[in-house]
Amino acid sequence: MVRGLAFLLLFQALGELISHGLGLPIPGNVLGMGLLLAALGCRLVKVDWIEEAADLLLANLALFFVPAGVGVMVYFELIAREWLPIAVATIVSTFVVMLVTGKVADFLEPQEEDQRAE
Repeated sequence: MVRGLAFLLLFQALGELISHGLGLPIPGNVLGMGLLLAALGCRLVKVDWIEEAADLLLANLALFFVPAGVGVMVYFELIAREWLPIAVATIVSTFVVMLVTGKVADFLEPQEEDQRAE
């Protein structure tokens, strides 16, 4: 488990270094997860190495929403003033995510059926 957490933190740190070092507008943790995905895809990192740590983090995922909830309470007046753009952005982005997820699933489904046939 310690090794898994070390790998997750290492990739997050690499993402942060790249993001800040190159001045990219992409958050470092997003870059780090992309790097981890690439490392898993290239089999440089084995899923077994990080699975236990990832399960632990996912089991306690609700705790990671506490800071967001506090932020909502701190900026409640601002959110109350700007509720319409926030609501529209939330609704539109929800439908965009559902559309993209459906298209990706449609794209990957034939490939999955081909692999089963082999």
